[in-house]
Amino acid sequence: MPAAPRIRSSDLFTPDDWAPFQMRSRWIGPLLVLHCWGVITLAVAAGVLWPILIPLSIAIIGTRQLGLAILMHEAAHGGLSPNRRLNDFLGHWLCAVPVGASLTAYRPYHLAHHKYAQQAEDPDLVLSAPFPVTRASLRRKIARDLTGQTFFKQRVLFGLGSLRAKASDADDAVVTGRSVVSFLLVNLALLLALSLAGLWWAWFVLWLLPMATWFPMVTRLRNIAEHACVEGSSTDPFRAARTTHAAWWERALIAPYWVNFHAEHHLFMHVPCWKLPALHRAVRARAQGGRMEVAGGYLTVLAEASARA
Repeated sequence: MPAAPRIRSSDLFTPDDWAPFQMRSRWIGPLLVLHCWGVITLAVAAGVLWPILIPLSIAIIGTRQLGLAILMHEAAHGGLSPNRRLNDFLGHWLCAVPVGASLTAYRPYHLAHHKYAQQAEDPDLVLSAPFPVTRASLRRKIARDLTGQTFFKQRVLFGLGSLRAKASDADDAVVTGRSVVSFLLVNLALLLALSLAGLWWAWFVLWLLPMATWFPMVTRLRNIAEHACVEGSSTDPFRAARTTHAAWWERALIAPYWVNFHAEHHLFMHVPCWKLPALHRAVRARAQGGRMEVAGGYLTVLAEASARA
């Protein structure tokens, strides 16, 4: 099976130039996890205190649920902490499990995606291969996300199926039987805590509803922006993925924690996510960086991804 084309850091950087991107932090990763849960808590509080803000709270919470998945992704690369045990604890119990995922199952699946990016063996190829689609098709996909149909299919039907499956049957899945049980227990604890505070309804409206609607939608937008419609993605390492410039509102409601810098991540997957903006500038300053696919925003990407007549 052919692996995706690669480059080495020495192809672009001197050892001194590359050294800052190799440095890991003991505290930034845990602070990002704390930040994500802090934003969720504030958005829940805002929705409880001012019900008129509930629609905005749903969007913010759904995006931070994606943020938890992104930080799980960071943990899959060992980026949350140089301490492997702490990295995996944060990535699994505080990031993956609350949104129904498993770091243990996700890591080998995701590393296979990097090894075979945009090749026939890429387990994520199915997410980008259908594009471009028609505008009507894209609208239907987003409508399924926002009405909870995607959530029901992926989290309920697939989750129930994985509960009956053996662990070996779910090696390539993000959601496994073990993660479903953990997900239910953690969410039961959240429901209990809110109930004891007299806010049982907030779990349904300000946690489950964002997870069933906004979270699947922004996850889809993320997947489209990362790999869809990038010409030469299977042969040129600089074009294995797309980087999308994100305005402040896109970072708040679509793409948290530098997930929009995906071309740089595929070039050098062990660079921590908070270093990706600097890596973007450094790569773009080299002549080879001009080969990268860089979009001006998520609306631009969606227009390209729905350009089929």
